[in-house]
Amino acid sequence: MNRTQWMEDLQKNLSDLIARSPAADLERNARAMMTQAFTRLDLVTREEFEVQTDLLARARMRVDELAEQVRQLQARLDALETGGGAAAAGASGAGSTGGTETPAA
Repeated sequence: MNRTQWMEDLQKNLSDLIARSPAADLERNARAMMTQAFTRLDLVTREEFEVQTDLLARARMRVDELAEQVRQLQARLDALETGGGAAAAGASGAGSTGGTETPAA
């Protein structure tokens, strides 16, 4: 019997011994208990976590874009109110008839 064959036989015998030992039962029981505990913890898979992380990142980017747009609109509104707000309001109100036009005679 050569050395490789002897090592393979030893490995097989040890595997068979462990499979029939109480250690295998302990391992199966521990696995079952851990699986049950993880199920109760309402954990998510890595894939679900990655999807939610991606959605959150996109939502944050959109919120930042909208916040910048609000800042720009607020700056325009402030400029209209302080700079020429009265003149602009008067000019726009001068030709307005409240949405109805009178026909020319």
